[in-house]
Amino acid sequence: MSPEVTCPLRGHLPRFHPRTWVEPVVASSQMAASLYDAGLLLVVKASYGTGGSSNHSASPSPRGALEDQQQRAISNFYIIYNLVAGLSPLLFAYGLGWLSDRYHRKISICMSLLGFLLSRLGLLLKVLLDWPVEVLYGAAALNGLFGGFSAFWSGVMALGSLGSSEGRRSLRLILIDLILGLAGFCGSMASGHLFKQMAGHSGQGLILTACSVSCASFALLYSLLVLKVPESVAKPSQELPPADTVSGTVGTYRTLDPDQLDKQCAVGHPPSPGKAKPHKTTIALLFVGAIIYDLAVVGTVDVIPLFVLREPLSWNQVQVGYGMASGYTIFITSFLGVLVFSRCFRDTTMIMIGMVSFGSGALLLAFVKETYMFYIARAVMLFGLIPVTTIRSAMSKLIKGSSYASWPINKSHGHHMETSQRNEDAYLQELKTPAMARPPEDKRRDWGTGDQSNPLLKKPTFQAELASV
Repeated sequence: MSPEVTCPLRGHLPRFHPRTWVEPVVASSQMAASLYDAGLLLVVKASYGTGGSSNHSASPSPRGALEDQQQRAISNFYIIYNLVAGLSPLLFAYGLGWLSDRYHRKISICMSLLGFLLSRLGLLLKVLLDWPVEVLYGAAALNGLFGGFSAFWSGVMALGSLGSSEGRRSLRLILIDLILGLAGFCGSMASGHLFKQMAGHSGQGLILTACSVSCASFALLYSLLVLKVPESVAKPSQELPPADTVSGTVGTYRTLDPDQLDKQCAVGHPPSPGKAKPHKTTIALLFVGAIIYDLAVVGTVDVIPLFVLREPLSWNQVQVGYGMASGYTIFITSFLGVLVFSRCFRDTTMIMIGMVSFGSGALLLAFVKETYMFYIARAVMLFGLIPVTTIRSAMSKLIKGSSYASWPINKSHGHHMETSQRNEDAYLQELKTPAMARPPEDKRRDWGTGDQSNPLLKKPTFQAELASV
């Protein structure tokens, strides 16, 4: 068989190799996370509920006063818990991302999954041994010491981007989001029923937490023994077809794709060093916008579980699970929204649609009095994930050669070399090579300098400066 037949086949095999798929890790870990979140809320509620009833057994108080006391205790617990879970991974997640870039891409995923497993074991031991709920602060801190969700998700996005071409990268990333939402939806729907399987206070939540530990263990073992780092399938921008590879989805990120800007610059003159600054400005603006939007989302989502536990809703365990499952439906609806809206809207328009959708739903939640009104407000938030997905995909294209969410490390280590560094070296070498010694135009790669009438290529002083460098 000739090399022309075998080489293209080899180039496509790594992309579809099942062992390079990170989706099973995402699904199992998110299933464990959804079970853990529901179990944590219900276990904490049961702990403070029994404590409140025993303290007021001699002098009964009105139901409203007991609910206020219980909600205050749960709120104080979650304030401390969220602070510990959010602040502890800051330095460790960055360090794991640096190690993943330098040595192996699976480091951040495996270490964070180990932290997930230990935190789930902490909740299981709390249920089995009836420990105080303050022990869960240590479980959250232990999870953060292993990178937490930040390190895990950055590793997942890095593997997802590495195993897909730039034309299909946006589709791959939002498919991972879709799998995350489906797994969370299934886990939340089952959480309330699993919590009620054990009768008696001492055994409440045992089956639920055991299932969460099992899913986390499977995710860790799969990432260690089965998952393989895919080979990079990214190609130069000139090899991409002029039309979108995937209709509707790829076009979502066309205005923020730096390759499109490079193609436009190639028609005129090559980009000057000052043209690289807008990329950094764009990255900074995208990063700030994502942080501000995420603060609004987290501030709203963290209050919802506390709101549904008391009047006017006063949900039970099954209803709490259903309510959490409704929050995961935005992953599905946002995926469908990207497929539909990307045919007629630009990036900025879609980001605004998602922000207005989530803001309107959050406003309606303030006036909820019945259960059906809660689900109506949740339905209004159906496009709330579109801004995060769009911004993240744009940043993954602007930040090349580095793990997603870890800002660039423009150095080569070991046998890996950054793509951007290779492109720059090839561009400088081409300028230093005499015109007669260069290969024909159709046999050399286009690095954005296709215009041979460019005055930069004719000035000997410019070439002398480059040669001195």
